[in-house]
Amino acid sequence: MSRCFNHIAKFLKDKRTHHPKEYSQSELSHILGYKNGQFISNVERGLCSVPLKSLPKICEVLEINKDELKKVLLEDYEKTLEEHLEASTEPKTEGNVEAQESQNVEPKQEATPY
Repeated sequence: MSRCFNHIAKFLKDKRTHHPKEYSQSELSHILGYKNGQFISNVERGLCSVPLKSLPKICEVLEINKDELKKVLLEDYEKTLEEHLEASTEPKTEGNVEAQESQNVEPKQEATPY
């Protein structure tokens, strides 16, 4: 199960591309202190989120209201929690005797050591 970064990805891309300075992904990455210009691309594709230590600088550079940013981050966290909680309540088919019995599957037998 992975974390959800869809809301922050879309939000930052919108803020970056509609900012008066129209920063490129690489420019914004470097302004934030990242040597790899690919960082913002990764964020905008939802592969990762922004480290907490970078949030104040992002708010400053892109002129983002901190409460607005917090709301977006919490939406992603809420989605992540929902997915994890749903996954944890689904019956497991391997290693779960009750789930195997309900599916008429024999539980795996442990190998006996010699």
